[in-house]
Amino acid sequence: MGIASTLRTRYFDVLASIYLYNEHRGYTSLDRVLEAVRVRCPDDQAFQAEIAKHRADERTHYVMFRRWFERQGRMPLEVDSGVGHIDRFIQWVFRCRIEDLDTHRIVTQPQEFERLCRIIMLTEQRGLKQVEIILKNRLIMSDPVMKRIFEIVHRDEPDHFLPYQRWLNRHGRATARWNERMADWCIHKVLMLYKLPALFLDMRRARMEHWPDETDGLPEGTAPA
Repeated sequence: MGIASTLRTRYFDVLASIYLYNEHRGYTSLDRVLEAVRVRCPDDQAFQAEIAKHRADERTHYVMFRRWFERQGRMPLEVDSGVGHIDRFIQWVFRCRIEDLDTHRIVTQPQEFERLCRIIMLTEQRGLKQVEIILKNRLIMSDPVMKRIFEIVHRDEPDHFLPYQRWLNRHGRATARWNERMADWCIHKVLMLYKLPALFLDMRRARMEHWPDETDGLPEGTAPA
């Protein structure tokens, strides 16, 4: 395998590993968001249905990236919350990990619930912008399967931020505050300029031994059977 081919394979591995992590993080976290919305907005069936679709889309995207790796005959690179945009955003705004986010408290405090909606909205808007950049990348588009995956992700993205944006608008709430937009921008730059290159260059980075969804529904830290 030549150097160009090796670098191409590495780039695909890094990109797909990051997306696989974020899609898995997305749909598992949305379970809690949907639970909170059902309590906070019990009569807003349309909003609940939109979030349920968002969750289902994220799960579908995760499966597509998993199948891409399975076709390659290798596991994704081992990554953690350091490459998660929503992880960093939650940490920045709520000062805790996603796992420690007190959704019951957020439901009872309107301002906190609105902040959560804005974080999800901004994260998904950032995701749409990033996918649009990816779809212009000739290297990524040279892989027919990867090209199709990102086309599907791009098609689905608007449905992932518009529900929260519309909810905020319906209730006369700000769709984004300057400090939240600044946080989104800073997180994105750290991921693009530091985390992604560092992961690319870390040739000793281990690969996952198990698929993330093998522990879905299990207590944190539980190993798959």
